[in-house]
Amino acid sequence: MFDRLTIRIFTIFLLTIAFFLMLITLLPNLDSRNLTYLANKEKEIGNMLANQLEKELTNIPKNSFRWWMRFIVLMDNHQKPGQFLFIVTPNGQIITADTKNIDRIRNFSEKSHNVDDPAKKIYDSQEVIGPFLINYAGANYQLYVLQPASDIQSQFVNLIFDHPFLLLILTMLASSPFLLWLSWSIAKPARGLKQAADQVAKGNLREWPELEKIGSTEYKATGASFNHMLRELKRMQELQQHLFSDISHELRTPLTRLQLAASLLRRKQGESNEVSRINNEALKLDAMIGDLLSLARQQYDNNEIREFNTMNVLFRQVLENASFEAEQIGKKFLVINPPTNHTILCYPVALCSALENVIRNAFRYSNHEIVLNFVAQQQHITITIDDDGVGVADNELEQIFRPFYRTSEARDRETGGTGLGLAIVSNAITRDNGTVKAEKSHLGGLRIVIVLPIHKY
Repeated sequence: MFDRLTIRIFTIFLLTIAFFLMLITLLPNLDSRNLTYLANKEKEIGNMLANQLEKELTNIPKNSFRWWMRFIVLMDNHQKPGQFLFIVTPNGQIITADTKNIDRIRNFSEKSHNVDDPAKKIYDSQEVIGPFLINYAGANYQLYVLQPASDIQSQFVNLIFDHPFLLLILTMLASSPFLLWLSWSIAKPARGLKQAADQVAKGNLREWPELEKIGSTEYKATGASFNHMLRELKRMQELQQHLFSDISHELRTPLTRLQLAASLLRRKQGESNEVSRINNEALKLDAMIGDLLSLARQQYDNNEIREFNTMNVLFRQVLENASFEAEQIGKKFLVINPPTNHTILCYPVALCSALENVIRNAFRYSNHEIVLNFVAQQQHITITIDDDGVGVADNELEQIFRPFYRTSEARDRETGGTGLGLAIVSNAITRDNGTVKAEKSHLGGLRIVIVLPIHKY
């Protein structure tokens, strides 16, 4: 029953509220400075003292000169060290030698004035007990005793009782462990679910059986649903892979026949515009199928393992190949800042292929010059590839990474583009937690900006 999150939250908050109410109700009664009634033994001692004073007061005439001074002398003879006696007359006059504590006695007498049920109250380090009955000259007098307190409450406890806000803070601190435990029990499975979701976002579709074992019933049910979703995603991936494979086989078979028929036609009738057009379109369709399958494999196959690589070693072969290709086609290829020795976590083959595709696109669409630059910062490295070609319109800079998006049919027919190259690049960069975007280049053509996170040990 307690395994349910709703029951757990309700129980913890209910116990916390009950704890608060209990403290508010009981704590004031625990203050030792409150008025408490005397035990029988304390009451007997007080009554014995009152009887002794009463017997000796019979020797003092009521109307004698300064009779109250003789009261004081008599009380001084009976009080113990540290003890002071006070007698309250029927008209409220207080007779004592300790005039500095008269206000305490007056305050206490207003709260405890029943001689049949005397009480005591602590004031700082002293306590007042009483009243005890003294009969003098046919009138009832009350005896109060001020003496050192037998049970002194600490100043810290007094501070707590005197400041309710401080008491509230201490109560909240006392209940914090329960609330922290509740927060931890809620947050722990949520963190596990987030980690699993982050891995899924990176393309890792392995199941997480531990999600079905930790947390409350709701979290376990969520974990089971999450794993079921992963199984369905994996099944759909497999179906899609089979579909792409079947499409590839089914398309390439008639495509091969079409190319064979075009070759036979060229052999029989010679070269013509129609035969050339058929052959070019067949080659274009073959390239498109190859790019589409490459994109599908990159998105759904996880055979390649992410590895730690240093930039200069990882891209060395790509840059050497690009320099060689630029020399062969008569274009200028310039690397302003070479790759650094910073480490990145990536799929090496896919990332190198992506950079190579961008460079080849720059070769294809540039006029004379391609500029490559690596800039390392604290948390990421930025790679820019500029060309001096015709570029892309501003409203199309965000669209060119979409599959099959082509900015110019005439240019694509001339260069043989399929509209999938930059989609493959974008997917490869995203898998490595990077970003890619297109901008206007200072050379007049297109600039591709790739940002990759640097791994921190």
